[in-house]
Amino acid sequence: MNQNKMKIEIWSDIMCPFCYIGKRHFEAALAQFDHKDRVEVEWKSFQLDPTIPEEVKIRTTMAEYIANRKGMNINDVNVMFENVTEMAKNAGLDFDFETQLLANSIKAHRIIQFAKEKGLGDQAEEVFFKAHFTDGKDLADEATLLDLGQLIGLSADDVNQALQQDEFLKYAKDDIAEASDLGVDSVPFFVFNRKYAVKGAQPVHHFLDALKQSYADFNKDSGFKTLESNDAASCDIDGKCD
Repeated sequence: MNQNKMKIEIWSDIMCPFCYIGKRHFEAALAQFDHKDRVEVEWKSFQLDPTIPEEVKIRTTMAEYIANRKGMNINDVNVMFENVTEMAKNAGLDFDFETQLLANSIKAHRIIQFAKEKGLGDQAEEVFFKAHFTDGKDLADEATLLDLGQLIGLSADDVNQALQQDEFLKYAKDDIAEASDLGVDSVPFFVFNRKYAVKGAQPVHHFLDALKQSYADFNKDSGFKTLESNDAASCDIDGKCD
């Protein structure tokens, strides 16, 4: 960590629509922040559903998966998807739930962990979010992951190392365990300077307020506080996204 910069940690899963939307809202706030050059961002791994098989043999639609997991009917799920798609559109994103493929996100997290060591963590998150939510890419397929690795700025050897070496799985698991220790049960989850937390895909102004407040308190000791807002949206580990 650069001691001259305020660190912001973001727990996220590339399977979470509000994590992508939250990324856009946070980026818009950071662009307006006067001290953005004094901010260091670190993306942290999180898995909403680690029980999804890494090798999916029977494909289900995302609507079927959500309906089965949450006990909803398909029509209600599709209405929910329409609402999330509209929210994404307002953030400048193009979601296509009909083409999204169900996959365990751990392989992507392995690559994100490798990319972080090369200073490419943000690029990795962006590539995987777009691949899943917009382009309908199969994130369980290693050939696809190799192609996506090139978009991140990684070589084929880099991607293979990330997928094969235990250390990158350990880094992802460590992030997930750390989230549990902090009581994180939904994402996105933003931690500012280990003093303030922001939950969910907050509006831009809320992120900007959090940046200003945490920066004003930079280098001071204070308790860990959660900055709440009634209009946050997030996905939790029980399959609830709202």
